[in-house]
Amino acid sequence: MEFIGKDFMLTNEAAREIYHQFAAHQPIIDYHCHLDPRAIAENKPFDTITDLWLEGDHYKWRAMRANGVPEEKITGSAPAVEKFQAWAETLDSCIGNPLYHWTHLELKFYFGITETLNGDNWRRIWDQCNRLLQRPEFSPKGLITQSNVAVICTTDSPTDTLEYHDAIRADEAFPCKVLPTFRPDAALDAEGEAFIHFVSVMAQLTGKEITRFGDFAAALENRVEYFHQHGGRLADHGLTEVNYLPADEKTLDALLAKKCRGLTLAPDEKIRFQSAVLLALAGAYTRRRWAMQIHFGALRNNNTRRFNELGANIGCDSLCSQSDIAQQLNALLDAMDQRESLPKTILYNLDPAQNDVVASALANFQRPGAVKSPMQFGSGWWFNDTRRGMVRQLTTLADQGLLMNFVGMLTDSRSFVSYPRHDYFRRIFCNLVGLWVTQGEIPNDMKLLKRLTENVCYNNARDYFQF
Repeated sequence: MEFIGKDFMLTNEAAREIYHQFAAHQPIIDYHCHLDPRAIAENKPFDTITDLWLEGDHYKWRAMRANGVPEEKITGSAPAVEKFQAWAETLDSCIGNPLYHWTHLELKFYFGITETLNGDNWRRIWDQCNRLLQRPEFSPKGLITQSNVAVICTTDSPTDTLEYHDAIRADEAFPCKVLPTFRPDAALDAEGEAFIHFVSVMAQLTGKEITRFGDFAAALENRVEYFHQHGGRLADHGLTEVNYLPADEKTLDALLAKKCRGLTLAPDEKIRFQSAVLLALAGAYTRRRWAMQIHFGALRNNNTRRFNELGANIGCDSLCSQSDIAQQLNALLDAMDQRESLPKTILYNLDPAQNDVVASALANFQRPGAVKSPMQFGSGWWFNDTRRGMVRQLTTLADQGLLMNFVGMLTDSRSFVSYPRHDYFRRIFCNLVGLWVTQGEIPNDMKLLKRLTENVCYNNARDYFQF
């Protein structure tokens, strides 16, 4: 069987029919990613395939470290050609890892290369890719356009000015919408000087002094409205754990004052403060009909030496478990619901052992309205955007909710050539559905399967986010 052929990962006839008829050509709504809006706005060409492929890609960095590559050829000062060679020589060892599939999907889709990259042919592929990168269609905007992307939602701090989003919007020749996503992690997790600086900048941006918790919440809503005026319709929050403890106004004022003095909150104080911030933000999102995303279960920056040398997001993170997630998650969602401020919500948990717990909690808070399934069990994330992880997420959602209403895949990537991951997901999804058809578990009704497939690949995201 041809590797990365037209029927790649489609193991049954029903899957092949569903994919080729209904999934393959759907536009992409990438509603969560980490692309740099400045890079899109400036649209500068990439010097080498290393700049496009390896910069910031901590997935590849982890694999290269495991293969004995010295850090100089990963995140260090080694020449770009040596870094590419090191990745090519690592790739054979990635058999069974989605990196092996992603790499070859990207080589084929963007560069027309069908041979497998390895330590023997890397120089020829390096030269071929670099020649193509000089063409206009390989600029950031060109790659996005090639990929049939309709909407991109970047990840942005509440203090961002969003000037690059304005510049992108002004380019009428560029067909893709690029919208900001409100990511207030500094309001939830920052401590010491980092939090003091964040509060200071927020006060400057809003023109209001921040001395009480109510001032802080108002400043955050001010920035939510700023994002709204610039096209933002989503928020995202990165949490290690989901917790909930209530607090009254007096307590919250005291906790804010403590943080503004650079003091570290006690564990229960931190939970009370985070809970109150999330409740305040949920109200701001609800009033604007936004969607709230919460990613949780990542234990970050575990290698202290590497963190001190290289900083965050360099591939030293792990998934973690929370033993009381059912109680805490239900309590948080219920607190929002009681205040009538529970927005459309997408939850992404990193520990697959908790899939059913999280999906069943979301089902408690579904409600009728203009959007079907406003409470969404998000796609396989980070360590789970593998075939096994995606199948687990899809089957959990089918067990506990409505697969027909699922908003589908995202890239969660910093790379302009990560869009074949949507195709990867679509093939895995179609293969799973085709398997159910083949086994007689669902009807071989092409009208029904067309609606299911087009909904999950595109229509549901379009209707849910209402960009």
